[in-house]
Amino acid sequence: MTSYEKYPEILISNAENTAWKGYPDIVDELLVSVKSLQKEKTVVMIDCYPGVRYEEIERNIIAPMKPTMTLFSDDLTYPTETIDKLIEPNLTDDRVFGVLSTRTLNDFFDPASLDKAREKLNSLQRGLVVIYGVGAQLVVDPDLLVYADLTRWEIQKRYNSSELPNWKSSNHDEDPLRKFKRGYFIEWRAADKHKKRLFHHIDYLLDTNELNAPKMVDGHSYLEGLKQTVNQPFRVIPHFVPGVWGGQWMKEILDLDRSEDNYAWCFDGVIEENGLRLRYGDVAIVVPAINLVFQHPIELLGDKVHARFGTEFPIRFDFLDTMDGQNLSLQVHPLTEYIQETFGMHYTQDESYYMLDAKEDATVYLGVKDDVNKEEMLKELHAANQGDIIFDDEKYINQFPAKKHDHFLIPAGTVHCSGKNAMVLEISATPYIFTFKLWDWGRLGLDGLPRPVHLEHGEKVIQWDRDEKWVRKQLINRIEKVAEGEGWIEEKTGLHEREFIETRRHWFSSKVLHHTNDSVNVLNLIEGEEAIVESPDHTFEPFIVHYAETFFIPENVKHYTIRPYGRSNGKTIATIKAYVRV
Repeated sequence: MTSYEKYPEILISNAENTAWKGYPDIVDELLVSVKSLQKEKTVVMIDCYPGVRYEEIERNIIAPMKPTMTLFSDDLTYPTETIDKLIEPNLTDDRVFGVLSTRTLNDFFDPASLDKAREKLNSLQRGLVVIYGVGAQLVVDPDLLVYADLTRWEIQKRYNSSELPNWKSSNHDEDPLRKFKRGYFIEWRAADKHKKRLFHHIDYLLDTNELNAPKMVDGHSYLEGLKQTVNQPFRVIPHFVPGVWGGQWMKEILDLDRSEDNYAWCFDGVIEENGLRLRYGDVAIVVPAINLVFQHPIELLGDKVHARFGTEFPIRFDFLDTMDGQNLSLQVHPLTEYIQETFGMHYTQDESYYMLDAKEDATVYLGVKDDVNKEEMLKELHAANQGDIIFDDEKYINQFPAKKHDHFLIPAGTVHCSGKNAMVLEISATPYIFTFKLWDWGRLGLDGLPRPVHLEHGEKVIQWDRDEKWVRKQLINRIEKVAEGEGWIEEKTGLHEREFIETRRHWFSSKVLHHTNDSVNVLNLIEGEEAIVESPDHTFEPFIVHYAETFFIPENVKHYTIRPYGRSNGKTIATIKAYVRV
């Protein structure tokens, strides 16, 4: 067991009395702000990200404020049937994959209904008006703007529990994969565009992640918190997920709930999903980490990376635990042109497996066998997925032994999966749902349903020339020493030339100087109990990391040092660093 921190936070400086927790204190603060405006008619707006619990807002904020008039923006949209028709081309019939939408929230609102709401609002001469819901700001510019936010991970938990339907839908009990698809491809895209426009107009940010446990921070302090974060090392809040193939390593090493059967994934470096915990005095606010990208893309990503990826975070780190578990599904990721033309995503899911740990029988499936018969393999995969045969993986797919600190590179189009008894740090590009399962060993998911297989997509992108000879030469342990100094060695470990991510491993027993190389840096402490990250010019406070923790260095930092710390003093430890080649 290590000191892995499961609830990392950032202490925001000079932030006393700028945040509140609990509905009574939040309502009191809002009423004080309303009174300070000294207006005969005051419009308070609570603009919501899709997934916010409206009942909580209505019961605990709006009702105690005793408004003269209340408007619910969701009532001003087109009917659900019209919205369903609008998004049908993006939604598709597939259980998992849709097409990325370019729509804005405006596209879903009825102009006539908005006009009527404005007329009703204008007819009121005095009093307090509260407008709330998704896209509330589309009605009118308010006197006081509260933005109610939550992380995508929390939204997914609400999908999975059947608590939450999709926005403007009544699909509480629908397959969570289909609900996630609608969120990922449509709702979140439109909601994020809307949220970006409001950043500098927010008077208060309301954290609605926890049931009946709200927190709120004033808009200025919120933006100052993001500004501080982008000038120092930070971590995001990891989350852990069981799976049919999951293992036992994380449960023991990271000190997780022993009553769970297993943990398959840990998303400890996925900016799109994870939360960022900002502490203002005795109040800790959790906001979507992607907000940091929206607000400070150049400072976080670097100018050249921003030019290429916009306000998307291109690198993700996560764990795949099959220790005493099972094989992952046999899979392949789409080529760039396929993901662009089929799903509207402009870059693809290149990746790699770095072995944090492995048992003696651990293996990685990677590439097809030499001289494989393409038609025969596809025929057998089709038959296996129909339940007619068991797919003969040994006949068609290479299987390589894997040991601790090996690095396997997996450019898109390469058939692959981790075998059992491995602990993988997956370093990849961010389009994380675009996995085409080819064969899942005949298993059902934890929900009792067959896990979705997408052979119809996979067979179109498999690169058949990536055979055993090619894989051995191109994709396994392409490790070379590139620099060394007193007490440290730097090695290049990948990724493949087709992939935009560069990875560097440092072994060190003394201080190592790092440069960001014009890109955000994402690192993990892959060997050793503790290390400390420091600023050579003291621009940020020393930052302690523990074994297996993923951490981020904004490009704005430019340079930093890492050295062994605490229980690792006097020992040789190691980090792996990823950044975008620019």
